[in-house]
Amino acid sequence: MAKARTLNEIRQVKTYGYTTPVELSQSNEALIARHKTKLSSESRGKGSKYTKRRAIECKIVGRSKNNPGYCKYMITIAEMDGTVHKQPAYGKDMQGALSRLMNRELTSKVERKLESNTGLIFLSWLVVMGAPAILFGAQNTPYYLAATFGSIIMITVVATLWYNYIKKGEV
Repeated sequence: MAKARTLNEIRQVKTYGYTTPVELSQSNEALIARHKTKLSSESRGKGSKYTKRRAIECKIVGRSKNNPGYCKYMITIAEMDGTVHKQPAYGKDMQGALSRLMNRELTSKVERKLESNTGLIFLSWLVVMGAPAILFGAQNTPYYLAATFGSIIMITVVATLWYNYIKKGEV
């Protein structure tokens, strides 16, 4: 069994190309303010260096109380319009926390799309309920019922596993 590392041993702080050695003596707030003004003054055309959101800083805050081995990270994100905000993420390491944060944002985007488009949900429900009847033929056999309920249970299990993956490590 591996030795449990202390918080200082796993402390990770990374800034991705936004600071030079001269700027290291400045405070984090000054660096974020300077980056914010730099982003707002840049043009967003093809010549722009940054055309996507950036994680400009990621610090480990502490260990998760409920899930051993997971840590809480505070990620500073620079948006394209120049705004800077912090968001917590949980993971075994920094890369896992960033991946989990990206998956959580993608999940919330899909949820917003599905809330506004209920016809798509109804159509997918019809396909899940009707496809086994078409495949097995609905005459004198209960297999299509078993396949229908099995597909609904499978979709529920996959959604539950995805939700647990996204929320893993949070207090």
